[in-house]
Amino acid sequence: MAGAIIENMSTKKLCIVGGILLVFQVIAFLVGGLIAPGPTAAVSYLSVKCVDVRKNHHKTKWFMPWGDNRCDKIRDIEEAIPREIEANDIVFSVHIPLPAMEMSPWFQFMLLILQLDIAFKLNNQIRENAEVSMDVALAYRDDSSAEWTEMAHERVPRKLKCTFTSPKTPEHEGRYYECDVLPFMEIGSVAHKFYLLNIRLPVNEKKKINVGIGEIKDIRLVGIHQNGGFTKVWFAMKTFLTPSIFIIMVWYWRRITMMSRPPVLLEKVIFALGISMTFINIPVEWFSIGFDWTWMLLFGDIRQGVFYAMLLSFWIIFCGEHMMDQHERNHIAGYWKQVGPIAVGSFCLFIFDMCERGVQLMNPFYSIWTTDVGTELAMAFIIVAGICLCLYFLFLCFMVFQVFRNINGKQSSLPAMSKVRRLHYEGLIFRFKFLMLITLACAAMTVIFFIVSQVTEGHWKWGDVTVQVNSAFFTGIYGMWNLYVFALMFLYAPSHKNYGDDQSNGDLGVHSGEELQLTTTITHVDGPTEIYKLTRKEAQE
Repeated sequence: MAGAIIENMSTKKLCIVGGILLVFQVIAFLVGGLIAPGPTAAVSYLSVKCVDVRKNHHKTKWFMPWGDNRCDKIRDIEEAIPREIEANDIVFSVHIPLPAMEMSPWFQFMLLILQLDIAFKLNNQIRENAEVSMDVALAYRDDSSAEWTEMAHERVPRKLKCTFTSPKTPEHEGRYYECDVLPFMEIGSVAHKFYLLNIRLPVNEKKKINVGIGEIKDIRLVGIHQNGGFTKVWFAMKTFLTPSIFIIMVWYWRRITMMSRPPVLLEKVIFALGISMTFINIPVEWFSIGFDWTWMLLFGDIRQGVFYAMLLSFWIIFCGEHMMDQHERNHIAGYWKQVGPIAVGSFCLFIFDMCERGVQLMNPFYSIWTTDVGTELAMAFIIVAGICLCLYFLFLCFMVFQVFRNINGKQSSLPAMSKVRRLHYEGLIFRFKFLMLITLACAAMTVIFFIVSQVTEGHWKWGDVTVQVNSAFFTGIYGMWNLYVFALMFLYAPSHKNYGDDQSNGDLGVHSGEELQLTTTITHVDGPTEIYKLTRKEAQE
């Protein structure tokens, strides 16, 4: 009676395999915590107020905040009044990066957050539901002496959410409102060395454009990008893990096809999980160093979505295949109630991502959260996905409970067996339960490290050693799921050993009545593991 490797491998060898996997898991965390820098870096930029005195503002002209071709600028808005400079003549200019620095493709993406400094004035207060409308132009160049090339030019509306904590009296004029930060821009690649933003706040009282938004003193931006050092460590991990998972996947499927029976559903799902892990591992990001592929963020989200959808489906099918009867087992259609919420939730998140990052491929200043309709639509997708996730976990918890109850019920027949055979099946059941607990631990580790990374400062310092917690979270969890999939394909591959083939019934002390019991209970149906056969229920029950 052949089973999986996990059932035929000796406890000593199984412990050695587990120890090796644990060592690799520790290494994955240490690589991120001790070698890699923080995953992202944030840089603050203060805009320079340039003056555009041309009569026709529609003609493209780029205003540099500093350098040889720096613009004619003013220090503050009060300086514009005696010089008779109108609001439409002021251009807020931001150069990215700061002077004497360069951007790099290793930064992978660039996210900009907007912060407006708005002063309180009795005759120019922020009205309810105020909206600021910005005319934003983005340009790039790769040489400090080259001309700027336009990358995007859009009208960017943003709703203001500001509060004034002091009494609105004349003596408090000039104090700043407390305003929420606003999403401003996101690009999925950093293919150029220098970027320039020119922001205008055009005023049109007839059309009520930029009226009732207070007195904007300054525009501040916070630029967030991936650290180049972390990118190199991340690429190295993906390059190392890709062939590892691919080789074990090919080896696993070769073992499956060598069997006399066709593959069962559980074996197909494990193989599909290996394919999805390989899909997320393939280091296509290397090409982003030489090509301006702005869709890499969206593609990365899709790859993660495919893997996690496959992982959640695997857990459901893995439990289900160990509790369903003969007629329901080995048919994917039997899991439509459990897999359905996964499909619906994944589809909702995919649509949400397409509405956000998909549109940003054409307009980097777009955000679905900037309009009431967009916010309601986004929240609807997220709520539906959350409901589907809750339904999924309810189904999963119920199925895990059923599996353990089913196994405990089968254990009642073990005392009638001989000692050797009873110990064999007790070992199989223990290993199955242990794998279920490892699965639960992996899921819990993901949640715990995510929470820790959100509430900590990003690094821990022990003496002279600094541990980057966020980097350790990314590399450790990524390595953990790779090791989990690797272990599944290795341990659940068909074993070339047949338990008991080299031992007669007499050697095992098995009586004829016991052998009949084992035959009708275990060997009646083909399956990937002996636990799979042991836990099934007969159709006539």
